[in-house]
Amino acid sequence: MSDSFTFTPENKALADKFIAKYPAGRQASAVLPLLDLAQRQMGGWLPRAAMDHVAETLEMAPIRVYEVATFYSMFNLKPVGRHLIQICRTTPCWLRGSDQLTEACKAKLGIGLKETTADGKFTLTEVECLGACANAPMVQINDDYYEDLDAAKMESLLDALARGERPKTGSQIGRQGSAPEGGPTTLLEFAEKK
Repeated sequence: MSDSFTFTPENKALADKFIAKYPAGRQASAVLPLLDLAQRQMGGWLPRAAMDHVAETLEMAPIRVYEVATFYSMFNLKPVGRHLIQICRTTPCWLRGSDQLTEACKAKLGIGLKETTADGKFTLTEVECLGACANAPMVQINDDYYEDLDAAKMESLLDALARGERPKTGSQIGRQGSAPEGGPTTLLEFAEKK
């Protein structure tokens, strides 16, 4: 656990820029970006000292910052692995196989939900909607989205990350944006004239 925290000079400058976006007396509105900044500085989690520093910086009661940090699933209140795997569990992803993604991760990594591998490389969680419903099922790993997954593709992603590679983000079946699987089905004459 970290008993003390202050922003690095670079992050302090960024924090000041975030705070400056809000009118005088409304600095507390910068709580989300400052918590994110603190979490990134800490390597993916928010110790109490970091939340207290954010509260002091924004002249807020610490409990108000704790309330925000505990409400949003994007904030981690304990250390996480180098690769934070967040499996979407909302209805579109669940209907298209997110349970299989969870089971593939558990089997491949040898951990359960909210656990971290012994080597500190992977932490596995389930979250609610990540907003890529058209390309379900999907996961977010750190800041990257991986969409149109199945168990085999999930295992391939984990293998690549374990080797230190950065897999291609987005659709894992080559879909463009959220177009239908197999390509466009409308405006085909327009596409042919290009």
